[in-house]
Amino acid sequence: EVQLVESGGGLVQAGGSLRLSCAASGLTFDDYAIGWFRQAPGKEREGISCISRVDGSTKYVDSVKGRFTVSSDNTKNTVYLQMNNLKPEDTAVYYCAALEVHLVAICLGLPTVYDYWGQGTQVTVSS
Repeated sequence: EVQLVESGGGLVQAGGSLRLSCAASGLTFDDYAIGWFRQAPGKEREGISCISRVDGSTKYVDSVKGRFTVSSDNTKNTVYLQMNNLKPEDTAVYYCAALEVHLVAICLGLPTVYDYWGQGTQVTVSS
């Protein structure tokens, strides 16, 4: 059974940092690209970053570019999201998800292109 598990969320002050982890099991990790999404109460789920497992290329939505960095450790089947200079508007539940690697060009598109999802981890940024 395929499983994605997020961890690393918590409460931080504005300007602080967190590193989220996404651990994958039950799939061949290199066959998939990994995306990060977030969802605040009353808002739609939005894609913020993704990484290709073929060449390590990354994409970011403008609102997090320069503050967030996505990376992978293939030996551990784990993808990380380093979040720096956090702002109150970053408060949300953060999810990782997997899609077929040949679809990586649309990894910041609709969430429906993704095949598997984790349960999410809460990030709260206080002012």
